[in-house]
Amino acid sequence: MTRLTRRAFGAAIAASALPLAMPHIRRAGAAEPLEMRVSLDTVPSHPRNIAFHDFLPKVEAASNGAIKTKLFESGSLFPDLQVSKALVQGQVEMVCPGTWTLTGFVPDADFSQLPAFYGQPVEVVHKATDGSAAKYVDDKLAEKLGVKVLGGWFDLGFNNWFSTKKPLTSLADLKDMKLRSPGGVLNSWRIRFFGGIPNVTAWPDVPLAMSQGTFDGLISTDESANTAKLYDSGLRHSIQDHQGMGLYVPMVNKDFWAKLDPKLQDAIAKLWADNIPTYRANTAKAQQEGRDALAKLGVTMVDVGTDEADKIRAKMLAEQDKVAADAHMSPDLVKLVMTDVGAA
Repeated sequence: MTRLTRRAFGAAIAASALPLAMPHIRRAGAAEPLEMRVSLDTVPSHPRNIAFHDFLPKVEAASNGAIKTKLFESGSLFPDLQVSKALVQGQVEMVCPGTWTLTGFVPDADFSQLPAFYGQPVEVVHKATDGSAAKYVDDKLAEKLGVKVLGGWFDLGFNNWFSTKKPLTSLADLKDMKLRSPGGVLNSWRIRFFGGIPNVTAWPDVPLAMSQGTFDGLISTDESANTAKLYDSGLRHSIQDHQGMGLYVPMVNKDFWAKLDPKLQDAIAKLWADNIPTYRANTAKAQQEGRDALAKLGVTMVDVGTDEADKIRAKMLAEQDKVAADAHMSPDLVKLVMTDVGAA
């Protein structure tokens, strides 16, 4: 039998423990990167997706390996109608849903669909989305959902009307049509204002629903209609009235955000602020290209003139306080909107 001295015995014990200890030593020296999952329900060619394909690598670079991002597209994780709840529950770390999908939590979020914005240029919209109205909503979202609103809202573009079989030569043609709404009280109100019948369908389900005749037309932006290839589903006509700006709100899970060093938090927020003007410009360009592509395919395009839009907006404004109340919007928010756009 081999006898071990006290020193040899201690060395043997230390050696046997080393394989168990080493993994902990390695992890302590180089922590695993935090996973940052982002869920979008639009397709990779959509302007929002293109922006995130640019933004997320910049986040990784700024984090020096502390963050590993992963982008889920085309609703592969969640449609926008469900993604905010998933964010709160920690199933994703960042989302950028449409304001119309947030009205169940903060009704004020969809203020860009108020009558005050009907037919208005983008510069007027930005006075509110970069002003006191958006800050009011950001604070409400942070309070209600416990999320971090990363910064300025992302432009989707102006919503317009589209149809399949029925030609759209004037706004009067919308009467009695079943029209798909993205969601939100104000979109449905506008459909009814023109005599249509609202139908809410999640965006990933729109192409099939349209091809099956579930609705006669829809509210959408030119680029969204183009990138979703809705022409293949029967889209043939459009009347362009810039009825309201579609917007997305960048939000981060609060627990994930709290794990980041304050300097990294500042760096990520600055990245968003520095890039959002470019993303907005790219979106505006993509919207024009989307319109051109649809027209080239044969989609008829009828524009509502400025004078007509101004008259319609004046009629809508007479109902604004009521529709805002029906949408459970705060009177304070409506006042901020009107002040921001210079119509107080």
